[in-house]
Amino acid sequence: MEVGLNNTHKFLSKIATNDGHGENSPYFDGWKAYDTNPYHPETNPSGVIQMGLAENQLCFDLVHEWLLNHPEASVCTPQGGFDFKEIALFQDYHGLPEFRAAIANFMSRVRGSRVKFDPNRIVMSGGATGAHETLAFCLANRGEGFLVPTPYYPGFDRDLKWRTGVELIPVVCESSNNFKVTIEALEDAYEKAKESNIKVKGLLITNPSNPLGTFFDKETLKTLVRFINEKNIHLVCDEIYAGTVTNGSEFVSIAEILEEVPTICDHSLIHIVYSLSKDMGFPGFRVGIIYSYNDTVVNISRKMSSFGLVSTQTQHMIASMLSQNDFVDNFIQESRTRLAHRHDMFTRELAEVGIGSLESNAGLFFWMDLRRFLKEPTFESEMTFWRIIINEIKLNVSPGSSFHCNEPGWFRVCFANMDDATVMVAIERIKSFVLETRMLEIKTKALAKAKKQCWQNNLTLKLSSRRLEDIMSPHSPLNSPMLRAQN
Repeated sequence: MEVGLNNTHKFLSKIATNDGHGENSPYFDGWKAYDTNPYHPETNPSGVIQMGLAENQLCFDLVHEWLLNHPEASVCTPQGGFDFKEIALFQDYHGLPEFRAAIANFMSRVRGSRVKFDPNRIVMSGGATGAHETLAFCLANRGEGFLVPTPYYPGFDRDLKWRTGVELIPVVCESSNNFKVTIEALEDAYEKAKESNIKVKGLLITNPSNPLGTFFDKETLKTLVRFINEKNIHLVCDEIYAGTVTNGSEFVSIAEILEEVPTICDHSLIHIVYSLSKDMGFPGFRVGIIYSYNDTVVNISRKMSSFGLVSTQTQHMIASMLSQNDFVDNFIQESRTRLAHRHDMFTRELAEVGIGSLESNAGLFFWMDLRRFLKEPTFESEMTFWRIIINEIKLNVSPGSSFHCNEPGWFRVCFANMDDATVMVAIERIKSFVLETRMLEIKTKALAKAKKQCWQNNLTLKLSSRRLEDIMSPHSPLNSPMLRAQN
């Protein structure tokens, strides 16, 4: 069978047979560990708890209540069945007009209605994954590259590189300044790309950041815009976590920068990726959005969207839901409140046992600092410790190296994809491990101290014996004839 499989590969394309999907990454290995031994409070209480999946499950009660009150939103109910034929036959890749209008409205309200979005620039795609790949196809040729600040989402290696042949050039960010992007790091990465004969076509940022849970301030965004404008390259802003910022008034979208300072750059260089997977918690609906200020990109990406359209049934329901401003505003506020509570509870409990994290207030995760638990400050040591977390503590958290972090010992922890009871189980597992580690350290130090004391006692005894031997020896100064004569 093995031979047959290898022979089959000879007749397939390089894309089909390479490992560009990235399934061999520790990021996905953790998922596999969970899949083979998933935690369940009753049937498998010692199983692996999934903390490597950035899902937002905290507000499904609000969605469920809305669905019960609006059965007409679904064409599969008696109340909504009258629209079934029209929805079933619709296949225009522009999307339902009411869907694009509702998405534009939701994107605006998530950003505090400080900026408006044009429904005619809304291009749908099969999730943010499809949106990123489509933009990569539109903006770069095979072998050309995008600058990406580290640490960054591991899926970008699949989304932007696998089928397009585009390269990603890391912009190294460090913990010494809380992983903030600097102009020096951007210039350094840009020059290294040139030295490697890679033509840089754009800068890709996630705002808010996955995995850091932080977001860019207004001045940093302006710096980034000036940088890409000077280099005449594109800026792709992944804003799929915009609605997870616990204090929404603090988040600044790239769209706000363009409205505030219209002359800051060539607007045709700016593109936004959005989806409903994180802010609404609908990853299964595969609603991805490209919002470009470039007319040609809008036109071409819309044609490319034929390969990953959102079903009209989904468009119809989403349009109904997101057109109701009372529901949207309440959902956004309640989601932020619940996310803030979950984040604060988790980080506070871990702080009690001395585990810190990067200060953050966005995303569905936090960036946990476990550097002190590594035997050595190496990525090999990080992976060794990660296997302990997976196999002994039974938690699937994602190691920083899978996010291309340049410093070992950081881990991404997702907290919104489980109920409160599971959170407490996870926290107790971590606390128990830390306490056991401390006890082991105390015992090890005590043993080492006892061994040292024993060695010192033996040394003293040996020295005392040596002195006695010296005194009793015929060659001892105490036995010299001169000394005896004096006595």
